[in-house]
Order: sequence, then C-alpha cells, then structure tokens
Amino acid sequence: MEHITITVPAGRVLRGKALAGVVGSGDMEVLFTADQGQTLTIDITTSVDNSRGRWEALFTRLGLVSTLPAGQLVIHDFGATPGVARIRIEQVFEEVSYA
Repeated sequence: MEHITITVPAGRVLRGKALAGVVGSGDMEVLFTADQGQTLTIDITTSVDNSRGRWEALFTRLGLVSTLPAGQLVIHDFGATPGVARIRIEQVFEEVSYA
C-alpha cells in the first residue's frame, strides 16, 4: 500500500460533499469535501506502489480540461485503471456542483 498526497491549484468554489464508487467492488472510492480555499488537496491510498507519476499526470490532465474545485479529495484505490479513476473523480465533482 502506498499513500500519496498531491496539492494542486483550484479555480472554482463549490459547496458540499460527495461520494462515488466502492473500494470493495475492486476499483476505487472517491470522497470529496468542498471548501472555500484556493487549492485541491488529494490524499490517495493505493494498492499500486510507485504510482505517484500516474496520479500527477491524471490531475494535470483534469486541470487542463476543467477547472478543479477547492477542497479535499480522498481516494481509496484498489488498482483502478486511469479511465475509471477519472470517471469517479468527475462524478464527485459533478455531484457537488449540483448540491
């Protein structure tokens, strides 16, 4: 197991909390809590060692296609593919944007 913390600039403010996925299902669980800050802090616990570069690349890509919200993102990963990871992350951001 590896624990990774990444902090990226945030460009929008949302309110609320959201959950997507279930780690026990064999992919990942993502929990997002919005705040009024200027950064998005991502805490990842993953079963895939040495994956920091993959996660940093994913958030760089997400930041290019969408403005990331301020808050705390907690990810429990059980070997999800980058595509599944992106879907789960986008799901929590979308859910909170409608709260």
